Amino acid sequence: MKQTAVSIAHIFSVAALALIAAANHAPAHAQSADLVLCDRLAADPADPDKPADVKGVPSVAAADVATAIKFCKQASGSRRAMYQLGRAYAANRQGAEAIGAWRKAADKGSTSAMVELGVAYATGAGIAKDEAAAAKLFERAAQGGNPRGVSNLAALSGKGGAAPAPADAARSRSLLTKAAETNAEAQFQLGLMLQDGVGGPKDDAGARNLFEKAAAQDHPGALERMGAFAKEGRGGPQDSSAAKTYYEKSAALGNEDAKAALKRAECPYVLKDKSGKVVTNLCF
Repeated sequence: MKQTAVSIAHIFSVAALALIAAANHAPAHAQSADLVLCDRLAADPADPDKPADVKGVPSVAAADVATAIKFCKQASGSRRAMYQLGRAYAANRQGAEAIGAWRKAADKGSTSAMVELGVAYATGAGIAKDEAAAAKLFERAAQGGNPRGVSNLAALSGKGGAAPAPADAARSRSLLTKAAETNAEAQFQLGLMLQDGVGGPKDDAGARNLFEKAAAQDHPGALERMGAFAKEGRGGPQDSSAAKTYYEKSAALGNEDAKAALKRAECPYVLKDKSGKVVTNLCF
């Protein structure tokens, strides 16, 4: 009888421990599920914090806004979710709430949130215009490896349509070099600087190498550039067949330059008027 009592006590003890463990793990599982749904509805394809297996959306769909706000708010312990909450608020035209969420995300280290805040300061959208504050935010994002931080910092330096000063361009190129170690957008942007000799020596082979890395990650712009480089034999071997393949992949992802290149390949003969203006292309 004594043995039975001990066994029953042991069973109750194990059950209690199991319940405590389940209670302790439940919030983590709920948080994870919230973040998964937040990612699905509001992840930014260009966010360096985005996991590789999350596709992201260019903008939060109107039909998904309320759901995105709900789950991103519940997952807001994550800086990525807090940044995405700002995206959902912005899509819902809740500017003040979006800026508030981005501030919190930036404080947690989200470089994408820094970029969005910088844009708001640079344009005066929903906040007092402050280009100095914008520059500081772009700088922090750039130093964190965010290519949009680099390109926006360069654009702010060359505001008014002027190109960035040589020193600014060289600095942007240096910052992009760090980001290009892992980021397709940075690889593409740095490739553009190398192909044009902006911020440093012109380097077709280096540009082609960067475009190839970004193209392997299905970056539309890099695919188009690889098409052009392969067609011209620029920075490497000429390969018309490969060029067509690159153009087709880029065009399928919506790149207009690639679509135009494919059209030119199909219709290579150009008719011009007396002034030299292109009238049409002839296709055969």
